[in-house]
Amino acid sequence: MMSLNRYILRRLIEIGISFFVILTLLFFLFHLAPGDPVARMVNPNLSAEDEARLIAHMGLDLPLGQQYLRFVGNFFTGEFGVSFHYGQPVAEIIADRLPNTILLFTTAVILSALAGVWLGKIVAWRKGQPLDTAVTIGALVCHTLFLPWIAMLMIWLFGYRWGWFPITGMISPEIWIDPHSGWASKGLDILYHMVLPLLTLFLVHFGSYLLIMRSSMLETLGEDYIYTARAKGLPEKVIRDHHASPNAALPVITSVGLSLAFSINGGALTEKVFSWPGIGRELVSAVSYNDYPLALTCFLLIAAVVLAANLVVDVMYAFLDPRIRY
Repeated sequence: MMSLNRYILRRLIEIGISFFVILTLLFFLFHLAPGDPVARMVNPNLSAEDEARLIAHMGLDLPLGQQYLRFVGNFFTGEFGVSFHYGQPVAEIIADRLPNTILLFTTAVILSALAGVWLGKIVAWRKGQPLDTAVTIGALVCHTLFLPWIAMLMIWLFGYRWGWFPITGMISPEIWIDPHSGWASKGLDILYHMVLPLLTLFLVHFGSYLLIMRSSMLETLGEDYIYTARAKGLPEKVIRDHHASPNAALPVITSVGLSLAFSINGGALTEKVFSWPGIGRELVSAVSYNDYPLALTCFLLIAAVVLAANLVVDVMYAFLDPRIRY
């Protein structure tokens, strides 16, 4: 336990250093990128004095080094600044959009992981049979799908051609402004709008988890303890579900942990295509508008979650696999 505590402490120090380096690089890269945030938000009829006052209000008249020191100081005190584009605190924008991203992408990752692990162990157990061949080919196709293409196909087929599901958005305004609508109807409305983006993400992630589980399961089935379990006369189902599967699922746990971490960015393409009001869509808009405070905070939030997820996955391994020691 002491060695594990030392490992965690060392990793926390490394994470802190890495995060500070990422923060610094992102700040200077954004400010050196082409584009002028003021030109995008200033009224052409605004006087030169008012324009200068606005630039000073945003702190863009300061030397770049001074802007950096101010940004670092504000960031580590929880002050993320005001969005140039929206004119409201960045913290409020993220607090409003982040739950939408977590709802969609966490649901998609968990469902695809459960389905991929379950089906992966089945086809690995039946290696070489028609089921294994068909499912593996299907998983490879899903894994290589171009996400914007499959998203547009979902919209065209299920939204436009058949009209089964809404094409964009997260809610139906008429339901949410109706004073007689209860939370149940509002919740069902959100789920109804989630179907197409959720199905798109499920297909893209499912193939990856299935292939990882199948490969790991095949490797595990060749271990000595599997042969020992068979020699003891244990039922095949018990060997598969209670001896092979738990150990084979370890690589999937790593993939799921990192997928959940990266999902914090909302899969910018998915949210943009489906007009899902999450962090990913705001990140794309912030970059296009040179909205430094919002874009930087979104990127740094992603970096912090990914770094933390790596640590959590490493620590989980120590508890899930007794062979691993730190």
